[in-house]
Amino acid sequence: MNTSPSVLVTGVTGATGSATARALAARGIAYRGFTRRDGAPLPGDGTVVRGDFDDREAVARALEGVGAAYLVTPSTERAQDQQLAFLDAAREAGVAHIVLLSQFAAAEDSPVRFLRYHAVVEAALRASRMASTALRPNLFMQGLLVYRDLIRAQGIVPAPIGDARVSAVHVDDIGAVAAHALVSETGLGVLDLTGPAALTHAEMASALARAAERDIRFVDVPAPAFARSLEGLLPAWQVEGLLEDYAHYAAGEAERVSPDVERVTGRPARPFAAFAAEAAPLLR
Repeated sequence: MNTSPSVLVTGVTGATGSATARALAARGIAYRGFTRRDGAPLPGDGTVVRGDFDDREAVARALEGVGAAYLVTPSTERAQDQQLAFLDAAREAGVAHIVLLSQFAAAEDSPVRFLRYHAVVEAALRASRMASTALRPNLFMQGLLVYRDLIRAQGIVPAPIGDARVSAVHVDDIGAVAAHALVSETGLGVLDLTGPAALTHAEMASALARAAERDIRFVDVPAPAFARSLEGLLPAWQVEGLLEDYAHYAAGEAERVSPDVERVTGRPARPFAAFAAEAAPLLR
């Protein structure tokens, strides 16, 4: 008899994978965590399954006896191909339900490369006949920590976004919804995951300043200057994708607030002030 956990969390040491693992642990649910890090510490009753998405045998081993899997891959130029290959392997292994990390406003005709690839994977999941839940989170609040060195040194949050509003979401809310979906008897369809309010970057910077008790201000910068500020922090292809993301945000296409976090979990989405309080020690 196979007594190993029947829930698999890929990317278990990453932002949303670790949030999902914490949420499963809080519910007392055993799970497998797929990671390249041998012996990675996992919360609760988590079992490490070491492997890489490009290793078909490792993926197949991780999927043995699995009923539901959370799918997120590292942010690389090969993410779409890796996710499509994982879906094929999951179908062959008899997995019943895939919970896929997608992105808010995913669409195959989007000018944003990330939104296009997520839409392609969503379509493949729908066609797979496995039960599907597609999580479409907006900008992660924790994504602002990419600026932490600039905030520490200069007290600025730069972005080419003007006064456009974004309903950013806390990663722990993504994990909470993912955990709920993984133990659901059916797929939950497409879920838009946002925070409880749409904020400008100036409002976010002010919230960070209050929490960290120091001067932090938003600076609206042209796209080329924004790209230069990320040199050395992210690879060039990812910076280009972020420029497309921010053009999407600046056009007001990420300001809608969704009720899906509260509808699924039964509690309101975490406000930005909660994230600011958590981030404050890193910004002083």
